[in-house]
Amino acid sequence: MAYDLNPFKKQLAGTEEWLKKELQQVRTGQASPAILDGVRVEVYGAPMALKEVASVMIEGARTLRVTPWDKAQVKEIEKAITVANLGLSVAVDDQGVRVNFPELTSDRRKDFAKLAKDKLEESKKQIRQHRDGIVKDLTAKEKEGGYGKDEIFRLKGEVQKVVDDFNKKFEDLYAKKEKEILN
Repeated sequence: MAYDLNPFKKQLAGTEEWLKKELQQVRTGQASPAILDGVRVEVYGAPMALKEVASVMIEGARTLRVTPWDKAQVKEIEKAITVANLGLSVAVDDQGVRVNFPELTSDRRKDFAKLAKDKLEESKKQIRQHRDGIVKDLTAKEKEGGYGKDEIFRLKGEVQKVVDDFNKKFEDLYAKKEKEILN
């Protein structure tokens, strides 16, 4: 009987998506709409995601333009971005809200690179937890007698190969982000 590794691979793919999203939110010196993904705006008494109440576009290398669907929400949008404490400056004008990304100092860049590294380590920790769960399951199946020692050894090797592949992907994502931050 074959052991199904697909649920394990789906867990790792979910971790990969989480890491990509987290790295998108780590600020660089360039304007990126993704940094505003976590901003919630109080609209008509209910919190909503910024992209549900406004369009966010890149206006310049270090500027975003937030254009609300309802012009009456400009002050709430400005307040939400300010409260999110992203280190961005916010200015209201007749078209909506302009979000400026200040130039990063070298110390700040190093801090952001460290934050990205922390996200990488957290994703690796999640991978190890998923792997340990599979290994524990395989060991239990071996004790039950469903699989032989050779089959368990081969499956553990397959699991480790999948883990190594995902770790390599994660390292590549981090290296790309680190380069983006430090340049």
